[in-house]
Amino acid sequence: MILSVRDLRVAFRTERGLVQVLDGVSFDVAEGDVLGIVGESGSGKTMTVLAVMGLITDPNAVITGSIQYRGRELIGLPAREMRKLRGREIAMIFQDPMTALTPVYTIGWQIAEQILTHQKLTKSQAWTRAIALLEEVGIPRPDEAVHRYPHQLSGGMRQRAVIAMALTCNPALLVADEPTTALDVTVQAQILDLLRTLRQTHGSSIIFITHDLGVMSEIADRIMVMYAGRVVESATRDGLFAQPLHPYTTALLNSIPPLEGPRPHRLQSIAGAPPSLLALPPGCSFAPRCPLHQPQCDLAKPPLIGSPHPAACILVPK
Repeated sequence: MILSVRDLRVAFRTERGLVQVLDGVSFDVAEGDVLGIVGESGSGKTMTVLAVMGLITDPNAVITGSIQYRGRELIGLPAREMRKLRGREIAMIFQDPMTALTPVYTIGWQIAEQILTHQKLTKSQAWTRAIALLEEVGIPRPDEAVHRYPHQLSGGMRQRAVIAMALTCNPALLVADEPTTALDVTVQAQILDLLRTLRQTHGSSIIFITHDLGVMSEIADRIMVMYAGRVVESATRDGLFAQPLHPYTTALLNSIPPLEGPRPHRLQSIAGAPPSLLALPPGCSFAPRCPLHQPQCDLAKPPLIGSPHPAACILVPK
């Protein structure tokens, strides 16, 4: 396994008490595989990968558990060592390229700077490498694109530039935080094709975050479903789509519009709203919204049970 996360918990000290953002998250990422993490806003998807990347810097954060990258424990790793690892071994593709890119510097300068930070190359060599990376991610006329500023590129081209930055050191693990959310359907498909190609050519493992199971079906080998800071289901892509076990996963799948057959008059939605992390229900966090709710759901949080397709629900066969 390239990455093993066990019982990861992240909480923040606030004036209203300790807020538990992640509660016992565990998962593995195999070499060359794509793990998809799906869930609504506030489910803990992004917080999970920020913890993996060592990017939770809030002094009020309390992080416990284990995050091992190729056997090396990352929780508690000195900031200097984590910076060496980040970019060289593990790289992140952010959701909004306009916030990931500096508006006052050219695309080429930003990629070259990333190269010079981690590799012993001359400025000329770094510039040549930047052009090659832009060409690899499919940006037309890369020798001209290196001189452009972020605002001079389309949304899809900016996202490709961010991917090029992530590839500067050929990282073994790519973390993609909703990289297609702000893009139209055509550009989404192009970015997914690009990530699949890069996975094959670079051999990188990928953690792919999205709230869209339709997108997830196009790229993930395994899918982990999160709700209110906890993992509620984990399975292979085919297993999850063929036989979802948790009512929340079923509801997410039912909200996807069908591609064939008659179109419904209204798309199905999940009743209610995600719970506040300041006032989580005592039992299953999904219980107030669950169509299969039973009295025992309110007594205790169900553990993640079953293998190789675990789910956190009392209705899962033991």
